[in-house]
Amino acid sequence: MARLKVTYVRSVIGQKPDQERTVQALGLRRLHQTVEHEDSPQLRGMVHKVRHLVKVEELSS
Repeated sequence: MARLKVTYVRSVIGQKPDQERTVQALGLRRLHQTVEHEDSPQLRGMVHKVRHLVKVEELSS
């Protein structure tokens, strides 16, 4: 199964509260922090919601 590398590149200051909670749910706490997650429809939906705040790369297994 593929993995996604999600990097936090833009602050949630001034964004809607649900977008802030989505960034936290992705495991992102500080700018330029990177986390890896298993690819799933739920994760893709979360990333789509905050696509203007994060950078996503697909890692091959």
